[in-house]
Amino acid sequence: MVNNNLYEKITEHIKIIDEHLSIWKRHIENHEVEKRVQKLKIEVEKETLWNDANNAKKLTKEYNSLNEMYEAYNQLQRSFNDLKEIYKIADENLLDDIEKELQKLSKKIQPWHIQTTFSEEYDASDCFLHINAGAGGTEAQDWASMLLRMYTRFCETYNYKFEIVDSLSGEQAGIKSASICIKCTEKSKFPYGYLKGESGVHRLVRISPFDANSRRHTSFASVLVTPVIDDVEKIAIDKSEIREDTYRASGAGGQHVNKTDSAVRLTHLPTGIVVQCQSGRSQHSNRAEAMKMLASKLYIEEERKRKEKLKNISGEKKEIGWGSQIRSYVLQPYQMVKDLRTQLESSAPQKVLNGEIYDFLISYIKSL
Repeated sequence: MVNNNLYEKITEHIKIIDEHLSIWKRHIENHEVEKRVQKLKIEVEKETLWNDANNAKKLTKEYNSLNEMYEAYNQLQRSFNDLKEIYKIADENLLDDIEKELQKLSKKIQPWHIQTTFSEEYDASDCFLHINAGAGGTEAQDWASMLLRMYTRFCETYNYKFEIVDSLSGEQAGIKSASICIKCTEKSKFPYGYLKGESGVHRLVRISPFDANSRRHTSFASVLVTPVIDDVEKIAIDKSEIREDTYRASGAGGQHVNKTDSAVRLTHLPTGIVVQCQSGRSQHSNRAEAMKMLASKLYIEEERKRKEKLKNISGEKKEIGWGSQIRSYVLQPYQMVKDLRTQLESSAPQKVLNGEIYDFLISYIKSL
């Protein structure tokens, strides 16, 4: 008996995979990836490559990234072609295996397909993720710490490296603010590309653990994601417009407590942007990291102004900026996480707060 349902599944898999591979192919052709890979290969194989260490790192990083994408496309396209050929001559006994193989192939292709949509200059860059508690004292500060855990758990699950570069604890619980640096690895790339959509206000509704009367409270915290800009000179920063303050970095106490004013706080006077870093062992390393953070925030501010100007020209009145509410996490009276931009919902908020935010990231990227 013919399994029409299985035929329909296979046909749908083939259609989706074919569309994704076609988009991927156009991306490779439009960006002349093959030519760029060949050119970079010549450069990285030169004996003089490491005479300029910074340029060498930049070239090898670009070569490895583009070559990996190009090789992956060719391998997955070959696998897809082989499966289609087998499907043409297969009898019904093989249909189930073919459907499962197509399903596996689709899962392998999806991350690469998503990456072809990244077009902004710094999408492939590492990123800083800044969290600030909203008004509301301990409630909001506890919510900010929950978000910090959510993002660090996401990094652990999806193999991103991360480092907490600054954190300010709340008086009773939680944090007032925190900044983490999220870095790509061999297994996971495009940190900024994936996480940039997390910028905005996150809202929590729950029965407060700090309320003796067990009342429901609403808390807010803001998130700002900015790209790491290694070449700070690319962002015009007048150092005369920066005020620098140093302070003693907080620690666990005992023999590990920092006894020098190694932490650095930078204030950009024209914009009022403040960044601070205390994760390094020296004032020099903290200053360098703080300058990267400042450059990244100034870049985002310029992008915000540019987009606002374009929207004003086009007459679009939709609210912009990272300060608008993007997601709601409800723990009481029902269980729901909802992205207010894409309308994606999850009825498992504890899983989301445990770092399972990939579906929300992808949903936002696809909506752009």
